[in-house]
Amino acid sequence: MAQQQSAGRPSDPRRTLLTGARIARPSGVVENGRLAVEGTRIADLRSRGADTGADGRRRGERAIDLTGHLIVPGFVDMHVHGGGGGSFSSADPEECLTVAATHRRHGTTSMVASTVTGDLDSLARQAAVLAELVQQGELAGIHFEGPFISAHRCGAHQPELLRDPDPADVRKLIDATHGTARMLTLAPELPGGMESVRLLADAGVVAAIGHTDAGYDTTREAIDAGATVATHLFNAMPPLGHRTPGPIAALLEDERITVELINDGTHLHPAILQMAFRDTGADRVAFITDAMGAAGMTDGMYPLGPMRVEVKDGVARISEGPTAGSIAGSTLTLDRVFKRAVTVDHLTVEQTVAALSANPARLLGIDDRTGSLESGKDADLVVLDAAYDLVGVMRRGEWLVRPPGV
Repeated sequence: MAQQQSAGRPSDPRRTLLTGARIARPSGVVENGRLAVEGTRIADLRSRGADTGADGRRRGERAIDLTGHLIVPGFVDMHVHGGGGGSFSSADPEECLTVAATHRRHGTTSMVASTVTGDLDSLARQAAVLAELVQQGELAGIHFEGPFISAHRCGAHQPELLRDPDPADVRKLIDATHGTARMLTLAPELPGGMESVRLLADAGVVAAIGHTDAGYDTTREAIDAGATVATHLFNAMPPLGHRTPGPIAALLEDERITVELINDGTHLHPAILQMAFRDTGADRVAFITDAMGAAGMTDGMYPLGPMRVEVKDGVARISEGPTAGSIAGSTLTLDRVFKRAVTVDHLTVEQTVAALSANPARLLGIDDRTGSLESGKDADLVVLDAAYDLVGVMRRGEWLVRPPGV
């Protein structure tokens, strides 16, 4: 996939008009659309009127012809651990910025930094670094995945570092983020689980059910207590059973739950993804990467928190210890997720945009400024060619990847 990257140069300070492309608007995809950008914002989605020329361009505008392309909102990833060889768990600001820059080049204009299980003091130190990046506008928030998860469903998390979700410990982590925590994944069946779900809901932090061994009734109780997200549904939880439906049935059926899905062809069979869409509807799905440091990189050895991960043929697995062989996140970027969704899974552009942008933005409470292409919102957008390959990325009015001819 050819990408023309800028050196961070700002867009033309005048209004920029993107013309000729199909544009994915909240009301549907429009043909031969016009989208005007002024400064960091979308000025409007048409440039016709008394002050426009015959080509629909206002005086002083720079027009860019994107005929044959599709413009979609910038992607929003609410669950990502690393990329570009780096990790959000490093507590190194420069390494965290490398992760963010890697995913931005692949269309993710807003992202939540996810940690992995560690001791509470280490997680608090990581949170302090990440909180500064959130306050600087580099990240959309912090997500703690662990340590309050089930040892029976720990996946790539170190079992010896797991602990029950004591509300005092949960509060300690939330407080360490100085108001920038957006989500915490826990297993509600553990001692303190239900009380911690209520604590998170009261604090305005998303309580996510994941890495859990909870049954159907316990999962329903957690939803009633305030849980609103299923962390990578189907993965790291009991399978759906016809006599013991487990957490999956409860999470699929409840309209209060948004389900995360990892659409890389490894974590989920295509039939399971289709089933999830049928059961929930497109407005309750959030595609995530769950990416670790190898996202945007080649096969090799990479860190994931305190663990070592081997990536072979693009699949990441823990290389040693009691969880050796477990899938350790993914190497995905969201542009790949978009292309797979429409070309392999045969989802519509509208369904895919909802799952990659609108739904996670709404869940994170940032849909007033991003997640859809609407006047007044941040100029966060992705340009795709006819094969759904990424050829352009704009974030807050700045081209990070410049389309052909720009």
